[in-house]
Amino acid sequence: MGITEKLDGVAVTTKANVYFDGKCVSHSVRFADGTGKSVGVILPSILTFNTGAPEVMEGVAGSCRVRLKGETTWNTYGAGESYQVPGNSSFDIEVVGEPYHYICHFG
Repeated sequence: MGITEKLDGVAVTTKANVYFDGKCVSHSVRFADGTGKSVGVILPSILTFNTGAPEVMEGVAGSCRVRLKGETTWNTYGAGESYQVPGNSSFDIEVVGEPYHYICHFG
């Protein structure tokens, strides 16, 4: 999978979504067909995210370790790699060193 470098034809919400005291910051983007994504960065930390809809997390820069709800194994993902998170679930993410830049694809 190649790295997504830009998203064309989108509306961007200018106010950032700030989570975990600023350790994760993202912006929501909406396409003409109504689908949405978020583009963001996670600073070095260990965080737990809850999901409503299923998500595909696409790494753009940096790397992270991820543990899905109910699993004991951590998996490592870097730029150009993605992982899926089920809806109505959660996942732990660990970022060490360089920030992890991502695109979250919903649904």
